[in-house]
Amino acid sequence: MNVLLSLGFVLTWSSGFIGAKLGAAEASAVTTLMWRFLPLALVLLAVVGRRCARELTGRSLARQIAVGALSQSGYLLTVYYAVQLGVSSGTTALIDGTQPLVAGALAGPLLRQYVTARQWLGLCLGLAGVVVVTTADAAAVTGVSWWAYGIPFLGMVSLVAATFVESRSPTRVEPMVALSVHCATSAVVFTVLAVAAGDAAPPAAPSFWLALVWLIGLSTFGGYGLYWLVLRRDGLTRVNTLMFLMAPVTAVWGALMFGEPFGVRTALGLALGLAAVAVVRRGGRLRAATECRA
Repeated sequence: MNVLLSLGFVLTWSSGFIGAKLGAAEASAVTTLMWRFLPLALVLLAVVGRRCARELTGRSLARQIAVGALSQSGYLLTVYYAVQLGVSSGTTALIDGTQPLVAGALAGPLLRQYVTARQWLGLCLGLAGVVVVTTADAAAVTGVSWWAYGIPFLGMVSLVAATFVESRSPTRVEPMVALSVHCATSAVVFTVLAVAAGDAAPPAAPSFWLALVWLIGLSTFGGYGLYWLVLRRDGLTRVNTLMFLMAPVTAVWGALMFGEPFGVRTALGLALGLAAVAVVRRGGRLRAATECRA
């Protein structure tokens, strides 16, 4: 089950970068994000709104709003804006792939979840894979401002912050309740931004609505929902190590769908990402076996 959940998480989370590329072809970032979350939030609140009111205290609601603003609104806005500026979907995913190293470094002092030497080895292998693929991909793309590559780093920091806020929560919120609050938060944020920018009207192109179906079904319910599920089952270090796989998977996907560059260095980065996950997972199994024997 852990393997299946991890595989599903990697594929559906990676689909978000591809969906951002599809949406960027027809509309601005805030337009796409507004129409991704507004109808979804209305449906979710209609289904589980009473449950939200019954189960959430004022403090829990405020915490989930903060998590949604960081993990959805802040993170996705930077991803979509970077793609809109011309950064490839693969490169955006690759830059976001530095998240595990940041989260791993902060997990000990903030959460008392200390990273072992074997896990650090895996994190460093994953970072090496990200660097290899990022440099290869960026070298093949022309006409993009240098500062555009810094935008996904802001999204990475936003997602790391959301992860720590959620991990430090004294109570666990039911996944559907949390998802409803997060989506409602994002719907408000992106609607306000789209109206303020004069970009609230959606394009009539069928490809735009196809991109929204893709984003809602695969990226929101699949990737975003599985992120929190795997986080609760496997812990912060393991779920963040899976993030190293987003970069090469997205690079392969982008090459097949959009003709984005994929060469020897991209393949090497994929191998390093796989090795990183194997090392961290193996370390976790060995530690669990030792604890059982003790």
